[in-house]
Amino acid sequence: MTDRTAETPAVPSPPLKERLLARLPYWTVPLLALAGLAAIADLSTWTTLTLAGLAMGMLIFIMASGLTLVFGLMDVLNFGHGAFISIGAFVGASVLLALGGWTASSSLALNLAAVCLAIAAAMAATGLLGWFFERVIVKPVYGAHLKQILVTMGGLIVAEQLIHLIWGPNQIPLPRPEALKGSWVIGEVVVERYRLLAVAVGAAIFLGLRWALVRTKLGLLIRAGVENGEMVEALGYRIQRLFVLVFVAGSALAGLGGVMWGLYDEIITAQMGLNILILVFIVVIIGGLGSVEGCFLGALLVGLMANYTGFLAPKVALGSNILLMVAILMWRPRGLLPAGKG
Repeated sequence: MTDRTAETPAVPSPPLKERLLARLPYWTVPLLALAGLAAIADLSTWTTLTLAGLAMGMLIFIMASGLTLVFGLMDVLNFGHGAFISIGAFVGASVLLALGGWTASSSLALNLAAVCLAIAAAMAATGLLGWFFERVIVKPVYGAHLKQILVTMGGLIVAEQLIHLIWGPNQIPLPRPEALKGSWVIGEVVVERYRLLAVAVGAAIFLGLRWALVRTKLGLLIRAGVENGEMVEALGYRIQRLFVLVFVAGSALAGLGGVMWGLYDEIITAQMGLNILILVFIVVIIGGLGSVEGCFLGALLVGLMANYTGFLAPKVALGSNILLMVAILMWRPRGLLPAGKG
């Protein structure tokens, strides 16, 4: 008898239409940009608004990226995330104001060094606070969404009062370092220097998170935990440690975003975290729970939408992102790229 090796039938590739539809979420940002160009009908104005929208989106992404992992992996509705944004901004502002000689210098190197030290201090403070918050406030209410909302909102209120106690009740001006002030004018296009820095930092955070989640064992465990935490536990890994690590990292990213947003607005208040939290949750929902790529796309969409509608129809600008979220969810109820789909 002649042995015959059974041939495994080839798995047919999905039809072209299905493949195109699967890639469509990645085209939402350029499609929105083209729609904005058609509505604005002025290339220089559109370019200025687009760059501003991308910078705003990058800043929102920094703050939302940690929350989407916490939400997706831990199933925690953490309204206290806004506290980390506010505290990070105030810690960073304290460092920047203490380094007034560096920020007032015309040296770009000194300016960036001051910003980096402020970011490092903010991330360390909010990372430590995130560890305490998870251990003391969040851990007892795992699996109970209503209790999570109540206790984390309570934590946010307490954090705001602590800010009043330590830094005072008044808003604090936070001028940008000297070399990051002003803008370049290229033809009729205005490009703010700080917005370019915001785009660079946001892109670096996205690429870093993407690399960590895709290329490392820790990232593999985190992505597996987002999809099926029980299986990760069954394989012998302690998912609780992953919970703590992700929560601390998400809190530190919120602190980083708080510093960057404070320099973006050039003023900080104790309530800034709560105000930004609305945009952060919109981005997380649009992108899909647990998806860093979806969060990135959602943040860019929100930033572009806010700038385009702010120019075209200022009266509807505040509600434009809610309308965007409704439209996205009607098309893709789980968001653009929910975990396991992108």
